[in-house]
Amino acid sequence: MYRPLFFLATCVFWLLFRVLFRWRVIGLENVPAGGAIIAPNHRSFWDIPLAGLALRKRRAHFMAKSELFQNPIFAWAIRTLLAFPVKRGAPDRAAIRHAIDVLQQGDLVAIFPEGTRSKTGQLGVAEPGLTLIALKADVPIVPVGISGTQLIFSKTCWFPRIKIAFGKPIYVNRGGNTEKGMAETVSARVMGNIAQLIDDEINK
Repeated sequence: MYRPLFFLATCVFWLLFRVLFRWRVIGLENVPAGGAIIAPNHRSFWDIPLAGLALRKRRAHFMAKSELFQNPIFAWAIRTLLAFPVKRGAPDRAAIRHAIDVLQQGDLVAIFPEGTRSKTGQLGVAEPGLTLIALKADVPIVPVGISGTQLIFSKTCWFPRIKIAFGKPIYVNRGGNTEKGMAETVSARVMGNIAQLIDDEINK
């Protein structure tokens, strides 16, 4: 049941991104083989299918807020895209354990580091859970800069050109720091790299 819907959704979104939005994918070679966390900025619902399709032959499991799973039909649809729920506001041990298991199996997990969609378009601060999951699973974090999706079907531009750039992986090392200090350092680096990736693409 899931495979036909996944294939259909893939075809529809690919056509949209390729034809209407003239997508540009940069730096895919930076995604390492094996388990890794894909960490994109988040301005629009479109970021989810965009990040998934841009990975081409690799399939990413998406950590998504639990509120999205309240509608049975929508929940079924996003589960076919390998999304799994996470409760916000407090550590969700089940979601964290699932993410670590997927990563240790050599698959990709996509986590929006800010924890929610930016309504202003400005980058926020990365949640510490991103770094802790990477540390426990012993996998790198790949910062990803997405631009243009916030304009899709907007009043100013229905069909903007969208871009997604994958940066070089960041390897997490405690290096004698406390868990909190390490999380703050890595989180700041991830968001700084995302900002640079976005700026580089906008200025081209």
